[in-house]
Amino acid sequence: METKTEIPSPVILYLRSLLFSVWFVVSLMGYAIFAVFTFPLPYNTRYRLIVGWPRMIIWWLKITCKINYEVKGMENVPKTPCMVMSNHQSTWETMFLASTLPPLVWVVKRELLWVPFFGWGLAVVQPIALNRGAGRKAVEQLAGMAKNRLQLGRWLIIFPEGTRVPVGKKRPYKVGGAVVAASNEVPILPVAHNAGCFWPRKQFLKYPGTVEVEIGEPIGTKGKQPEDIIKEVQDWIQPRVEKLVSKHLP
Repeated sequence: METKTEIPSPVILYLRSLLFSVWFVVSLMGYAIFAVFTFPLPYNTRYRLIVGWPRMIIWWLKITCKINYEVKGMENVPKTPCMVMSNHQSTWETMFLASTLPPLVWVVKRELLWVPFFGWGLAVVQPIALNRGAGRKAVEQLAGMAKNRLQLGRWLIIFPEGTRVPVGKKRPYKVGGAVVAASNEVPILPVAHNAGCFWPRKQFLKYPGTVEVEIGEPIGTKGKQPEDIIKEVQDWIQPRVEKLVSKHLP
C-alpha cells in the first residue's frame, strides 16, 4: 500500500524552502563564474565539472527539503548517443537528467542564454538555442545543429511539451524533436516522472517525498514518420506520468 509522506507545518516548509533557495541562488552565481573559466578545457571535461552544480542541488534538496528520488529502468539507457524525451513539470528533472545521463545537449529557448549567471553556465555546455518565434525555420535550424552534435557523440534532450506543465494538466507534444530523431535515425529514450508533486512549477515551497522516475526502452525511429514517433513517445510517457502523479493527489 502506498504511504504518503507527512507534510510538516507551513512554517517549517517555508524555512526549508528558503534555506534551499538561498543556497540555490548563491551557488548558481559562483558556479556560473567558474563555468566561464572552464571554456578552454575539452568539452567532456568541462561538462563533468559543470554538472557538479546540479548534483549538488539534488543533494541539497534532499538535505533541506527532504526530497529524495528513485529510478527504475537505468538498464535501458543505451551506450550510444540518442535523444532523450521527458515530461516537464519542474526544475528538478533538468538537474536530475543533467547529472545522471551522459553529456547532454539541451534544446532551449534562445532567451535563456540572456539570463545572468544561469545563461552563462548554460552557454558553456553548447546548447542548441532556438528562436521559438521562427516557426518552421526553427525546426530546420534544430535539425542542422542536432546532426552536428550527434556526430560529435553527444546526446540530445528535448521536452516535447515545450514548457513546464502543472501536475494534472496535459499539453500536446510537439513534433520537432521527432523530426530530428527520424532524420538522424537515432532512438528516443523516454522518461516519465512526478517531480512536480514535490517541486511545483513556479512555486516557492518544496514538499517532502520521493520523486519517482521511470526510464523506458529506447524507441526506434528508423523508417517511421515523425507524427507516429511522437505519438509512440507520448503514449509511453503520459500514462506513466498520470499513474505516478495520482499517488500524490488528494
